[in-house]
Amino acid sequence: MSALSDNLVTFAILAYLVAMIGHAVEYALGNARTRVAAAAPVRELVGAGGGIVPTPPAPVPSQPGADRSARRARLAGLIGVGATAVAAVLHLAALVTRGLAADRMPWGNMYEFVLTVTFIGVAAWLVVLWKRPSLRKLGLFLTLVMVLLVATAELVLYVPIVPLVPALNSYWFVIHVSTIVFASGIFLFGAVPAVGFLMRNGYESGKRSFPYTLAKRLPAAAGLERLTFTLHAFAFPIFTFAVIAGAIWAEAAWGRPWGWDPKETWAFISWVVYAGYLHARATPSVKRNVATWLAVLGFLTMLMNLFGVNIFFTGLHSYGGLD
Repeated sequence: MSALSDNLVTFAILAYLVAMIGHAVEYALGNARTRVAAAAPVRELVGAGGGIVPTPPAPVPSQPGADRSARRARLAGLIGVGATAVAAVLHLAALVTRGLAADRMPWGNMYEFVLTVTFIGVAAWLVVLWKRPSLRKLGLFLTLVMVLLVATAELVLYVPIVPLVPALNSYWFVIHVSTIVFASGIFLFGAVPAVGFLMRNGYESGKRSFPYTLAKRLPAAAGLERLTFTLHAFAFPIFTFAVIAGAIWAEAAWGRPWGWDPKETWAFISWVVYAGYLHARATPSVKRNVATWLAVLGFLTMLMNLFGVNIFFTGLHSYGGLD
């Protein structure tokens, strides 16, 4: 089962890579279609006196090249979505077989935690995409994140299956870790439309910055901003419960609910930043792009808590499995 789980993770990474390429091709063909349409000849009417008579706005005539590019772009995007769904199934199967091999929930170290968080993120994406197909263009960024994180887990964080450390042998393991994993997965997904909004908002504001080509292909900024808020508003109460459950578990395991352990400290920092985002988002005087930067900062603190704390600090929560 352990070897099967490892192989499934490898196949999932490859499927995510195929999905990312599909979405990248969709972007490229979409840009080609724009260039073809822009090159279409514009006809003007000449009056009896020789002057140019302005013509009323009319639909742009269909261009064969633009139509072909549009069909190919849509096909590439659908291939990206299909490959993402296949990757998610392989991803889930890898987690299930890992859990069966370990005879426990697969959340005992950094490798297993990252695999679970990324699966929650991609599952949430597929649910949102099923309800709002117009957001398909976010798939490029989502699959890029999946490739980077899942490949990092497989190549850098991988550890063989080992029993849980004694402190984790508790029913609170399921309660606390399941909620923190779920909230982290939603925050992971929420960071994608947050970055997309900042890029698209810059484009709609007339800024031709580095991601201009990508930004002009993204969905409307307003929709991305609403999705960012919805995801964070959904995940934040779950994350709050997870922190409280962790404090209760710490009281039972170590005789104190809070000790400013590095992971506890960074969890608190993440909670404050996300609370600040939701407060800023609800404050009319705060611009939406300023509030969204707080959401991005919150995700960076989550990454610090996941990778930085486990790698660079030692504490009661040092269960990363890395030497």
